[in-house]
Amino acid sequence: MNLSARIPKLHLHCHLEGALRATTFVELADRYGVPLRYRPDAAEQAAFADEAPTPVDPADPYRFADFREFLLIFAAVSRALQCPDDHARLAREFVADALAQQVIYGELFVSPSVWTFFHPQLDVRACVEAIVAELRAARPRAHFALIADLTRNFGPERAMATARTVATLRDLDVIGVGLGGDEARFPPALFAEAFAFARAQGLHAVAHAGEAAGPESVRDAIEVLHAERIGHGIRALRDLAVVALAAERGVPFEVCPTSNDLTGAALPEFPHPYVALAEAGCTVTIDADDPTLFGTSIAQEYARVEAAAGSAALAGYVRNAVAASFAAPELKRTLAAQVDAACAELDPVR
Repeated sequence: MNLSARIPKLHLHCHLEGALRATTFVELADRYGVPLRYRPDAAEQAAFADEAPTPVDPADPYRFADFREFLLIFAAVSRALQCPDDHARLAREFVADALAQQVIYGELFVSPSVWTFFHPQLDVRACVEAIVAELRAARPRAHFALIADLTRNFGPERAMATARTVATLRDLDVIGVGLGGDEARFPPALFAEAFAFARAQGLHAVAHAGEAAGPESVRDAIEVLHAERIGHGIRALRDLAVVALAAERGVPFEVCPTSNDLTGAALPEFPHPYVALAEAGCTVTIDADDPTLFGTSIAQEYARVEAAAGSAALAGYVRNAVAASFAAPELKRTLAAQVDAACAELDPVR
């Protein structure tokens, strides 16, 4: 049996909304009478666009052509989550799917800025409470925490407002802030103030960078936002000085292979960017990003990486995830022991 089939798994880069089962998405959209898709808007500064007039195949609602269309699907999914009960169901189904894949730990992104864009009267705290109740039910088999994405698309003022809200949710296992969304149009420097505020509140800071923009985005995420981890980051490989910066600072990269292929972020000159980053001295972890939207899972991502780089490399990436997590020291020791035990059972390790 391959290591990927037995090794415990950790999520450091997984969007909870992006793990919504397609059948649940279609059911909720039908219940609330909302379309399954958005279309790009001609206005450059529009955060999201109007509904698409053409129908989407309910049997394949997550099909998309490019990164921008993917973001619009994510928006449609978020629009279909309209109340705390919907968020509870999202989390409950996520836990079932995660435990079936031997996930033992996760720091999951949620996007309250997107929720309230579609539902201004939504009670964010009530939704987070509903999510956390389901995530805590997974203990002791798995432990989960939340990272609130500030979402670039809405600009720096909205990001700051979200950061202030997030600071009131620390009792609900919200441990940090992230920065996702349209990286090409909204660079890291716009969000320096919001990140500084979040860090001052004791929240961890991570950021998507080097996915839809170049190495300079990764540099700014590290030097301006003081991000403790970089989501994706693979385009840093086009500037070895940026790769060296990340290696020197010990800033891990959360690489999501299938996601990068499907969004067009992948680099043809680096078919296995996680290998190239690791060989350059960087800390690499592997994840699934928006698993159901990308038609993948963390188990599939681990298997893909093991096939390309070998069992020893996969074991290293999973151990890196334990070390790069924000888990408390005692929990980290427990997670590390579980990973080590699975690796010890494989003979020989390739």
